[in-house]
Amino acid sequence: MSELILHHYPTSPFAEKARLLLGFKGLSWRSVKISPVMPKPDLTALTGGYRKTPVLQVGADIYCDTALIARRLEQEKTLPAFFPEGQEMITATFAAWADSVVFQHAVSLVFQPESIAVRFGNLSPEAIKAFIADRAGFFSGGSATKLSAELAKHQWPTIMSRLELQLQREEGDFLFGEPSIADFALAHCLWFLKATPVTAPLVDAYPAVAAWHARVLGFGHGASSEMSSEEALAVARTSTPAALPDEQFVDPNGFKAGQQVVITATDYGVDPVAGELLFAGREELIVRRKDERGGVVHVHFPRFGFRIEAV
Repeated sequence: MSELILHHYPTSPFAEKARLLLGFKGLSWRSVKISPVMPKPDLTALTGGYRKTPVLQVGADIYCDTALIARRLEQEKTLPAFFPEGQEMITATFAAWADSVVFQHAVSLVFQPESIAVRFGNLSPEAIKAFIADRAGFFSGGSATKLSAELAKHQWPTIMSRLELQLQREEGDFLFGEPSIADFALAHCLWFLKATPVTAPLVDAYPAVAAWHARVLGFGHGASSEMSSEEALAVARTSTPAALPDEQFVDPNGFKAGQQVVITATDYGVDPVAGELLFAGREELIVRRKDERGGVVHVHFPRFGFRIEAV
């Protein structure tokens, strides 16, 4: 069986979500550190242009977006489950809300001037300027709209008060009783805020939320070991992609295997990935592409949150 290889960087909130997913499953994985900003030549040699963090690699199969990464890890190890039986819809829907709405608020709060001054205090002015310029391009061109710090501050108490009430009344220790993808999708947003004393009080002011957050972080990150990006490329180059899913599904827009397509995220980080469509299912899209350094790879995307267009 191929090793699980996570391409990530330490301060990425969505990478923290993926690390917690691996920890919850008790999985061992290889850690490939990538740059927080473009260019990322070793990563995009595998993805074909997709630049969001993190990316999961399993041999010559490349999984983009933590929503799909969670489903791949569920295949790797069924229990404990991210989508508990009977709660599949509610946990997945809550996770999508947290990954978009709550994350958008967290980003606005973290990138307010007072927080930036602390969070990037050890970086040079040039490095800070480069990071902000990179993120400006990253969050342009898609459907995501910029949320002002003022509006994020205004709405944040409503979000947190509702969560506090939910956790006070919930009979179990987690959002929907037993741990699920919902907990991890929310936890990484609050982890992002907890990184500096400027924004940490936005979490700590809510005792039930803070206690729940500590429980989720307590799952840890599993067992990881370092791997270089060159080694990861060699793994892809010398591996054979896994068999395609056995799912009978007719794409509602008529896309069929064998077509040349371009797939892009719809919200932000809308860098296109071109390749041959191999599979279009209810949850997943898979394209085949070839790279001089990465060889033949299958790049996997979730259907939800991504668009597909014929070339």
